[in-house]
Amino acid sequence: MSLKKSLILVVIILVIDQLSKIYIKTHFMYQESVEVFSWFKILFIENEGAAWGTKLSDILPISDSAGKLFLTVFRIFAIGGIGYWLFDIIKKKSPKVLILAVSLIFAGALGNIIDSIFYGVLFNESNQEVATLFSNDPYGKLFYGKVVDMLYFPIIKNATWPEWIPYFGGNSFSFFDPIFNIADTAISTGVGILIFFNKKAFAKTA
Repeated sequence: MSLKKSLILVVIILVIDQLSKIYIKTHFMYQESVEVFSWFKILFIENEGAAWGTKLSDILPISDSAGKLFLTVFRIFAIGGIGYWLFDIIKKKSPKVLILAVSLIFAGALGNIIDSIFYGVLFNESNQEVATLFSNDPYGKLFYGKVVDMLYFPIIKNATWPEWIPYFGGNSFSFFDPIFNIADTAISTGVGILIFFNKKAFAKTA
């Protein structure tokens, strides 16, 4: 896979990701939803933390503001490392499946870091109103933006485990609860490729 093809893939994912986020942000109020199918909804939420909405302040004795800044800066360095890895494996003509996977991960990570860096100064709040792009009253500062999520697949909702199942019996459960975006999908797909096609991805080239 050439550098040109990799860049085209990255740009396509970035454009789709950002257009979908901007559309949701400028057409939906926070937690507003639209049911597409019984098992798929567009549900607008914002993620201030890492995966699954986890905040560093939930783990470490630091403020939400400090945790958010640390996470954003860490993501910037991580993207730099992933970008270097992508350039290096393309230069070394590594297997196409490896380049594809890293391209997906890089595009997804870049898509989410755009939200974290810029969205705080581009949009106003979405609570009880639809946000405006290039607002005169932004909700945050540079590096303090929230990641926009909207893809929700409540395939199983409010079900109950059979009583005969040890420990879980009688408890309620749902599948699939996470709400995510196009960038998250790209990252998950890339990681999945590395896991399931590990031997092919890291095969030695002659």
